Amino acid sequence: MTSPGPDGLVVAQASPADWTVVTGWAADEGWNPGLSDSASFFAQDPDGFFVGRVDGEPVSAISVVKYGADYAFLGFYLVRPDLRGHGYGLATWKAALAHAGGRTVGLDGVVAQQDNYRKSGFELAHRTVRFGGVVLPGEKSPGVRQAGPADHTAIIAYDGSCTPADRPAFLTSWLTTPGHRTFVRHADDGRTTGYAVLRPAREALRVGPLFADTADDARALFAALAVEADGRALAVDVPETNAPAVALVEKLGLTPSFETARMYTGPVRPFAVDRVHGVTTLELG
Repeated sequence: MTSPGPDGLVVAQASPADWTVVTGWAADEGWNPGLSDSASFFAQDPDGFFVGRVDGEPVSAISVVKYGADYAFLGFYLVRPDLRGHGYGLATWKAALAHAGGRTVGLDGVVAQQDNYRKSGFELAHRTVRFGGVVLPGEKSPGVRQAGPADHTAIIAYDGSCTPADRPAFLTSWLTTPGHRTFVRHADDGRTTGYAVLRPAREALRVGPLFADTADDARALFAALAVEADGRALAVDVPETNAPAVALVEKLGLTPSFETARMYTGPVRPFAVDRVHGVTTLELG
C-alpha cells in the first residue's frame, strides 16, 4: 500500500526495521516503550504499521492493528517534532485508517489530540492514568507463580474475557518474548483468577496487562512483580473507572505521571472492565 500526501509525502506499510525508528520517536515523547514490544505488535498484524516519508526519510508514523473481524486499535500516531504543522500527520492518519475497514477502532489518545480524535468520530470511554514508582517487595501471596508454556491456553482464554477482541497471535508472542515475565494466579480449584506481565523498557519497567478478578488478586500479582523488579521502578496504565485498581496502586505508593483517554469509533463487544487493573500497552490496547 502506498498513498501520496502533501509536499511529497508517501505513506506505505512499515517493516519491523522501520519501527525501530518509530519506537525511538515514542521514547523521545516520554512514552517509555518496552524494549522488545515491536515483535509482538507485528505478530498480531504485520500489515498494520505505516510510515510516511519525504524524499525517502521517515517523517510520520501510525499503527492500525486488526483484531479479528470487528475491532482494530490505533497507536503510534507520531510526526517528527521538527516537521509538524505540514499536514503529514493527518495524511498518514487517513491513509492508514483505511486498513481498519468497517471495524470499530480504539485508541488511547494523549490530551493534546483528544479534540481532534472526536472530530474523526472517536468517543470517550474512560481516562487512563499512568502510575509509577518503586513497590517494595513484601510477602509472596499464595496461588501466584511464574507462568510457563502449559499456562498459555488458560491465559489466552482469560485475556479474551478482559479485552474487546481475542488476540491469541499477539499473546503467543507477548508471553514468550525474552525478558518478559508472566505471573498467573489460580484459585484453590485451579481456576485462573488473574495474570500480569512485567517487561523491560527505556526507563521504568512496564506492567501490562494486569488483569485480575478482584483487587486481592491484583494485589497478589503485584507482590510477585515487586519481587521480580527487585527495587527498580514500575509503571502501569490504570483505567480511572476501575476505582479498586486506582486505590491499589495509590496504596502501593505509586504516583500519577500523565493521562490518556480510551476512545472508540463505535460499539465493542462486552468485556470484564472491572478485571482491567492495568492495560497491556497504550500503543496496542
